[in-house]
Parts: sequence; structure tokens; C-alpha cells
Amino acid sequence: MSRNHQGALLLTALAILLPVVVVVSIGVGAVPVSAGDILTILFGLSDSTINSQSALIIESIRLPRTLLGLIVGGSLAVAGASMQGLFRNPLADPSIIGVSSGAALGAGMAIVLGGLLFAGAPSLIQSYSVSFLAFAGGVLSAWLVYQVGTTNNGTSVATMLLAGVAINALAGAGMGMLNYVADDTMLRSLTFWQMGSLGGATRDLVMICATVLIPVVLILGRYGLVLNALLLGESEARHLGINVQKVKLTLISLTALAVGVAVSVSGFIGFVGLVVPYLIRLAVGPDHRILLPASALLGGILLLVADMISRTIVAPAELPVGIVTALMGAPFFLSLLWQQRKRMV
Repeated sequence: MSRNHQGALLLTALAILLPVVVVVSIGVGAVPVSAGDILTILFGLSDSTINSQSALIIESIRLPRTLLGLIVGGSLAVAGASMQGLFRNPLADPSIIGVSSGAALGAGMAIVLGGLLFAGAPSLIQSYSVSFLAFAGGVLSAWLVYQVGTTNNGTSVATMLLAGVAINALAGAGMGMLNYVADDTMLRSLTFWQMGSLGGATRDLVMICATVLIPVVLILGRYGLVLNALLLGESEARHLGINVQKVKLTLISLTALAVGVAVSVSGFIGFVGLVVPYLIRLAVGPDHRILLPASALLGGILLLVADMISRTIVAPAELPVGIVTALMGAPFFLSLLWQQRKRMV
């Protein structure tokens, strides 16, 4: 079976699995809802047997949370696949250039210093201050890394990686300082945000994320052939007529935008952008024409599964979804690396 045939089968399987996971995600929780009730409400059918509590749970809580998980998970996975293709390293993810840590620092500043930074600001701005500063921190980190790695001769990937290490270290120091000066309430909020959660999903938040992230993911998906060419090396890509410098700037900007928005609404959720593209690559190879859309589908599915586990494993309490993704991703990823090591021996 050819790689293209395998890729088509994988995309078809993921596309079929996705709505099934969505329905299950909406139905799972402290108050279970049947699949029949879910489909009736989602398709706008009238049914007097459905109680108002189930309708309220689906429309106001479960559906926004599920849609946010799909959008965030898919965005993080596609961003990870793009970074791995750009850096030609299957172990790369957006955190490697400091986007995630910069967003975390921005959110921490909003939580701890928000009363000073946004004093006198309208209530709408104050309510979204964490998301705004998280997004600003992620984009600023990416911009700094790009500026450090870019000279008149072009952009050095190696220099960008080293700059990302420095940004991560500075952001870590900044978070340490914020933890030190925060009071108990701020510290709890800061800690919980760093663990990641989809619990703050609302219709308005989903609409904002969809408006930004869906176009970004679609644009990144059009860079499949370009990323395939970059796998051959920058000089070979230039010989094929690709403006490598422009591609680097575009991919870094789109990745920073995607990760900045995703982290700003959900907190820090690790391993999705690292593990998902790796799994797809193992299944169908490194063709980014398949890798990018498949990562979007599997990223959304994986985050929904992790979210279902997070709100049921310690019910009626809720475990932060970032802990679940780490518990799911880290051991599995280590096992993959161990198998790769044994093949190299």
C-alpha cells in the first residue's frame, strides 16, 4: 500500500472518529447526557421529553467546552507539525522558540499584577486581561527570537533555537518572581492556569478562537509542499524557487499567533504539539500534505479524550487537563524514543 493511500485512509478514519468523540465528550461528565438527547439538541429538533437541565448543560457548558477543545487541540498539533518541519526536527514544538513560556509569563503578569496594570480599564478589558497578556507574551517572545536569529544573510535556525532557550530561561525566572510575590489566591490561580483547563469555555470565547485559529490552521495547511521541500534543506528549497526567508517568517508568525491564542484561553497544555505530529509521521511518513490536516484532526481528538478523563477521573472535582496530557504523552513518547534507541544500537 502506497504512502498516499495510507494517508487517505488515515484522514478518512480520523474524520469519521471525530464526530463520535464530539458526541461522547458532550455526554460525559458529572451529569451524563444520552447521545439521543445530544443529537436532538444539536440538530435543533423539538422533543418534549428532553428536560431543561440537559439542554442547559449541553448548550451552555458541554458544547462550548468541546468546541474549544477541538480548536485548541488542532491548533497546537498543527503548530507543532509546522515547527518540526521548519526546524527539520521531529522533537521540536512551539515551546522550543519560547512561545509557550512567553504566553505563560504574560498570563502570570495579568494574574499577579493585573490590578496595577489594568487599573481604571473598562470591565471588558479587565475580564480578558489574562488572555490578552498571554497572547501578547507569546507573540513578543516569537518576535524576539526571530529578531535575534535574523541577519542580513538570512535567518539562522540554530541561532533561533539558542535564542529560544534564553527566552525560556528568562520567562522561567519571571514566573519564579511572580510566584514569590503572589499572595495565596494569586498563587492558586497562577498554578491552576499553568496546568491548563478548558473549564472557562463560553460561546463568546469559542467564537473568538474560531475566528482566529481556524483561518490560521487552514493557512498553515497550505504549506505542505513547502515544508516537504524544506526537509531537503534550505539550499535545495531555494533551488526549487521557494523564498525560504519569507516562509520562515510566515510560519513563525502563524505558529506564534496560533499558540498565543490557544494558550491564552486554555492555559499551558503540553505534549499535544509534540506527540501528535510524531504519531502521524510514524503512521504515514513525513509528507506534510497529509501530516498537517491529520495532525489537526488527531490533536482535537486527543485533547477531547484528555478533557473527558480530566472531568471524570476525580468527579465531581476536575483534574487540570494539562496534567492528563502530560501523563498520557510523556510515558508514550519515552517508549517511542526507547524503541528508536534500540533500533539504532
